[in-house]
Amino acid sequence: MQRRRFLEKTGTLAGLATLAAPAFAQAAPSVKWRMSTSWPKSLDTMYGSAEQMCKRIGELTDGKFEIHPFAGGELVPPAQNMEAVSNGTVECNHVLASAFIGKNTAFAFDTGLPFGLNARQHNAWMQQGGGMQAMRELYKKYNVVNFVCGNVGVQMGGWYRKQIKTVADLDGLKIRIGGIGGMVMSKLGAVPQQIAAADIYPALEKGTIDAAEWIGPYDDAKLGLHKVAQYYYAPGWWEGSASITAMVNDKAWAALPPMYKAAFECAANEQTTKMLADYDARNPDALKKLIGQGAKLAYFPKPVMEAAFKASSELLTELADKNPDFKAVLPQWLKSRRDQASWFRVAESELDNYTFSAVVKSPQ
Repeated sequence: MQRRRFLEKTGTLAGLATLAAPAFAQAAPSVKWRMSTSWPKSLDTMYGSAEQMCKRIGELTDGKFEIHPFAGGELVPPAQNMEAVSNGTVECNHVLASAFIGKNTAFAFDTGLPFGLNARQHNAWMQQGGGMQAMRELYKKYNVVNFVCGNVGVQMGGWYRKQIKTVADLDGLKIRIGGIGGMVMSKLGAVPQQIAAADIYPALEKGTIDAAEWIGPYDDAKLGLHKVAQYYYAPGWWEGSASITAMVNDKAWAALPPMYKAAFECAANEQTTKMLADYDARNPDALKKLIGQGAKLAYFPKPVMEAAFKASSELLTELADKNPDFKAVLPQWLKSRRDQASWFRVAESELDNYTFSAVVKSPQ
């Protein structure tokens, strides 16, 4: 008797589930968005992450919430990606927020600052250290809701046609670099240049510029920069890591059903982890191949790093003095950097440094 009742209840529940699924599908609205990006399709890790995020959102909503990604320039020029979302021309984008510091220098906090937080530390600041709240308040002024949706990790220091032995070697150096890093380079005597990804190679080849930074071995190899500038420097001190942002128009966001909002945020969080994993997995082999093809790997000399750190610290103070938004965020960011540095040097750094040294010497 008990078994019969159990089977009857089970059958009833299964029937209700079967009825509920079509009912939900009918009730859920079909929503179609467009996502503008800053990346060419050839950057399969960066643009590929945007594609995967959109695909995942569709999967989580049974195909009812569709977002179609577009490569840089297909919908709007990359430089207009934020404006397009702000005014509602495009519902969302996939960008480095630091590309828009011309609107507000405080956007640099969303991407990363010189000698700043690594990927894990940045995520800790955003999720637990008040960073997301601070960024949400900032973006609200521009009709935007922001989401972290990736991170490339610590970048390389770029490709140079000549060696960098002293700070004096930066004087007059024409280098493709944007954002806050470009401002620091300017303080060191270099001449920053804003050049789109597709134009970096010909600019280096023709000698229009002397150096260029992009991302890291995997993506740099795709641009072929090692063929026209052989000196490859590390690290990219102008960003402790580079966090990717999905900006969403606030009205478009408010109109979404709660489940669609959850799907969007879930997919963004997944890509925050996956993009970093992709770069960490692909960069080692890419670096080996670049060196095998003639790239000369080097580290910035300590005096250059010290000068860059000093100039960076001065610049942050200057930006805070000029911009109330920057000034409002800087103290909590500096505290987070100090706290994270104090912790990471105790266990993480000590183990990493020993292990890296031991592994290189080990026959295994």
